[in-house]
Amino acid sequence: MDVTLHLAQDPEADALLGRSPLAVLVGMVLDRRIPTEWAFKGPETIARRMGTDDLDAHEIVAFEPETFVRLLSDKPVVHRHPGPMAKLIQQLCHHLVEHYGGDPEAIWRNVGSGQELLRRLEELPGFDRRKAQVLLALLGKQLGVRPAGWREAAGAYGEEKSFRSVADITGPESLARVRAYEQETQTAAGAAGTEPRE
Repeated sequence: MDVTLHLAQDPEADALLGRSPLAVLVGMVLDRRIPTEWAFKGPETIARRMGTDDLDAHEIVAFEPETFVRLLSDKPVVHRHPGPMAKLIQQLCHHLVEHYGGDPEAIWRNVGSGQELLRRLEELPGFDRRKAQVLLALLGKQLGVRPAGWREAAGAYGEEKSFRSVADITGPESLARVRAYEQETQTAAGAAGTEPRE
């Protein structure tokens, strides 16, 4: 994988996201209850603190849980909830090691359909239906992963230039449009008395 992404709005963090599928997955896990740029800067911060320029599922699984929590807790914190996020990232990596030999691209390599890929993404720790659809849309729109029916499987997030999620963030302007949509959605959810999205 070697693409140009602008999810973190930071050159080094975005460079890692563009070459590392695991960094994208970790960023997706972190993208809850914090700004999108902060979430997607997290993988580069984790890699740097691990003393590497990449992320490897086997290496993350090998960390003692308490040590990995401390790695996310050091200032500046990777997430405002470093303990639960550290646990979730290690669970994600354990799943990748157990089911895909630690290779995140194996999730979508040679997958038969968008629905099959959506099912695989929903099985990942930390991914509900919505987050799986957003990742599927990101894979299709920006990473060239387009199995048959991927847009339909991604739902509204797969629509062309929908600006509903990270799948449509390609720079500061699109980030602002996605943020405006999310704020509108949260305001509407609050008015309706329902929980806003994570």
